[in-house]
Amino acid sequence: MAPVSDRLVTVFGGSGFVGRNLVRSLAKRGFRVRVAVRRPDLAQYLMTAGAVGQIHGMQANVRYPASVAAAVEGAEAVVNLVGVMHDGRNGFDAVHAFGAGAIARAVEAAGVERLIHVSALGVHAEFESRYAQTKAKGEEAARAAFKDTVIVRPSVIFGSDDNFFNRFAALARMSPILPLIGGGHTKFQPVFVGDVAEVLARGAEGRLAAGTTYELGGQEILSLEEIFKLVLRITNRRRLLVPLPFGLANLQASVLGLLPNAPLTRDQVAMLRRDNVVSPEASAEGRTLEGLGIRAATVEAIVPGYLWRFRKAGQFENMPA
Repeated sequence: MAPVSDRLVTVFGGSGFVGRNLVRSLAKRGFRVRVAVRRPDLAQYLMTAGAVGQIHGMQANVRYPASVAAAVEGAEAVVNLVGVMHDGRNGFDAVHAFGAGAIARAVEAAGVERLIHVSALGVHAEFESRYAQTKAKGEEAARAAFKDTVIVRPSVIFGSDDNFFNRFAALARMSPILPLIGGGHTKFQPVFVGDVAEVLARGAEGRLAAGTTYELGGQEILSLEEIFKLVLRITNRRRLLVPLPFGLANLQASVLGLLPNAPLTRDQVAMLRRDNVVSPEASAEGRTLEGLGIRAATVEAIVPGYLWRFRKAGQFENMPA
């Protein structure tokens, strides 16, 4: 672990899944880390990831520019990880679009050297999904305010406390039927959270090309059906995989979307209409993990190490008597 320096990095959304991995990586590199979140009390657990006083939380809400300006003051680099999966008051437009612009404007005004903005793979302003539309608007707003913004677009991110493989495993534990929305043909390129954190930390250090968009995907490209089968194999469960046309999935999502913390929304169904993989252009231009010299961790190497808890007998299942 490197000695603590005076170099400061502000991480917006640092208490989340990717954020906590990034904060630990930055701390090991000797940075002081300011974790800018709406509720600093939820970031207290991160304080032990570094030396005394190296990591501290700060209240900031991307909807309020004054709090954003205070959070970036004195920072050498800023990483924006803020994102939401459901619309609402602190929803897509407020967080993904307005919030991204507010952070970039504050970075420019404060003279911060680097801004790394985390978006999502495959986003486009013409996409059917509001999530994807507003993510694309956020990229535009960030670059308009700070032209050297580095944009990082990961595919679905996995790790021990992810909301992807864990979510499917939890569904398989409860339901005898798993719906293959759109036939289960949508392709994903899952990327390990540790690899994403490594790229973002390099960005904070100034080791990524200014104004460049990077696309991050893992070694395996898997369809939704293949992902379900993988989860079932790892958790030793048998479930019926039933194709669900997009039309019926939209109807189901219209009902489920009314529930708190909805398990399925129409917007998520829309996102499944397009593959979530690294583009050929990014691969050819070296704007990928491989292009950065990072050998991506595989799903098979990581995921079984935490999905065992969804087996009927947990870690002891299939052990010899």
